[in-house]
Amino acid sequence: MSESSSRRSFIKSVAIGGGALASASSGWADDKPNIQGFEEGKVETAAKPWTPTSNRKIRMGIVGYGVCRFGAQFSLQHHPNVEVVAVSDLFPDRCDALAKACKCEKTYPSLEEMVKDDSIEAIFVATDAPSHCRHVIEVLRHGKHAACAVPAVFGSLEEAGRLFEAVNDSGLIYMLFETSCYHSDVYAMRQIYRAGGFGKLVYSEGEYYHYSLSQIASYKNWRVGLPPQWYPTHSNGYYVGVTGESFTEVSCMAMPSKLEPYQPGKNRYDNPFGTEIALLRTSEGGTARMGVSWDTAGYGGEIGRVRGERGSMIGMKYQGLEKSLPNLQRPSLPPGVKPGGHGGSHGYLGNEFVMSILENRQPLVGIKQALDMTVAGVVAHQSALKGGELLKIPQYTA
Repeated sequence: MSESSSRRSFIKSVAIGGGALASASSGWADDKPNIQGFEEGKVETAAKPWTPTSNRKIRMGIVGYGVCRFGAQFSLQHHPNVEVVAVSDLFPDRCDALAKACKCEKTYPSLEEMVKDDSIEAIFVATDAPSHCRHVIEVLRHGKHAACAVPAVFGSLEEAGRLFEAVNDSGLIYMLFETSCYHSDVYAMRQIYRAGGFGKLVYSEGEYYHYSLSQIASYKNWRVGLPPQWYPTHSNGYYVGVTGESFTEVSCMAMPSKLEPYQPGKNRYDNPFGTEIALLRTSEGGTARMGVSWDTAGYGGEIGRVRGERGSMIGMKYQGLEKSLPNLQRPSLPPGVKPGGHGGSHGYLGNEFVMSILENRQPLVGIKQALDMTVAGVVAHQSALKGGELLKIPQYTA
């Protein structure tokens, strides 16, 4: 693809996204999106079949059915312990499509209307990234459990503080649907780490490379010029999602992009960078390198590796001192729930949210881990703008 044709494709996608806001219809096509990372994961055959722990059905609401179709991507509508009782999207055509996908008859024109429905116990927020924090707080304020697509907050430390306080004050379940945490390799790494097979992690790497020469359409074009480290959880999950620990300080190097969306004055963030590589100190005393890039060609996706005092792991291959490893295979999913995209993580994330409510426990990616993964990126971008200055990262104690 030539640079000129790629640029025309980008301009066209932005025009479609912007024009959608001017009409009642979003101009949204009712077909499956062809987006990197959404390839369906394989159904694994686990040693033990899934067994229900409760017959109760959680009355669930879902909001958001944009270009990524996230509202219906996590198999909540197929879970045997869920009844999707209401859906919402600002665009009527998307709302109708979400209702159809979830086999749900009740719709609301906005999340602000949906949260008033006292029959709903929990809501999955799959709206635009800039609205995640505000929408989750609104859900919690109305006494409902909340799950949210990534990132937890959007480039704001003040938002992070408000969200942390809102979740803790509510006493309700909050979960971030960070996909890396249920990749098969991260799941295995986490099992080995918990069993002591790594010891403390001395070094870890995570990479989220998503080549975006032709920008994905987005509500009010929020993706255009997006600072890479404002969307850091897919890479940061390769440390936080393995250990449950946090990052304490960061120095981030970045390279100005040649692509038009990242030129001065061409995006709302005044962001010149298409690639940002963060070097982070961890709460264990180790080091991590976490990279996010939109403008570099080649392999893409979410990958990483870890190296500890007692062993290391790349992909699904462990090398180290531990000879008696725990079961590294992801458990069975409920009937009807598919692994889905992003490394077959979608179904596991939906199931974890459901089970945390039924069992009245903290989910794998609760508020602390959600902010530990997200806020490190917010500070990393600040560091990049300051030429790589070493900056402290706020810590969150549950």
